[in-house]
Amino acid sequence: MKRLLLLLTALPWLASAQQLTVSAAASLTDAFKAIAPRFEAARPGATVRFNFAASGVLLQQIAQGAPVDVFASADQETMDRAAAQKLVAAGTRRDFAANSLVLVTPPGGAVASMRDLAGAGVKRIAIGKPASVPVGRYTQQALENARLWAGLQPKLVFADNVRQVLDYVSRGEVEAGFVYRTDAELARGKVGIAMTVAGHAPVSYPAAVVADSRQAALARDFVAFLGAAEAQGILAKHGFDRP
Repeated sequence: MKRLLLLLTALPWLASAQQLTVSAAASLTDAFKAIAPRFEAARPGATVRFNFAASGVLLQQIAQGAPVDVFASADQETMDRAAAQKLVAAGTRRDFAANSLVLVTPPGGAVASMRDLAGAGVKRIAIGKPASVPVGRYTQQALENARLWAGLQPKLVFADNVRQVLDYVSRGEVEAGFVYRTDAELARGKVGIAMTVAGHAPVSYPAAVVADSRQAALARDFVAFLGAAEAQGILAKHGFDRP
């Protein structure tokens, strides 16, 4: 009887304890880690666990049955694929942030424009893999519009996510790379921003509840929280623009 009473006493706490798993684009790492405690404070018993990677990789994981509640992508194309495959719940998609694509170099780099990338002094250029990394697709679009994509192929070093591109540049392993402005600001002093890049689709971040979420209500709350003033303030502090 005593053991039963102890179990019954614990049940309200067990019922209130909820873990939310959020798969988010690598560029959101720092901002989302700052948002999580604020969300948890507003919802006692809830904890947020993150999985950060390239958006395309995250989508593949969800398609293969990974237990995820919220998906936050760094582009609309990947979220469109998620919706087409019915991997996210209809009506839960929401744009919550925007960003910019920039060309970065190691400190003191000689690259100042896109055209400089074709020069003999540039041997290696880091970009995300266009098939799975949104920043790589934005980069390809920009280089194609500048009529540089085909000619630069021998110089391209493909990375698994935007943070890996940033690492290659900050360590001086490449002469240039393409990342989001928010990532470049994190590495201020280790990389220099040569220019803001145009000629690509807008860098827009959507989030949605995963269709198979076991915490659908909490997941909806998290997506809504991303658009609220508190989360928007944190995103702004980390360099993101409003959607």
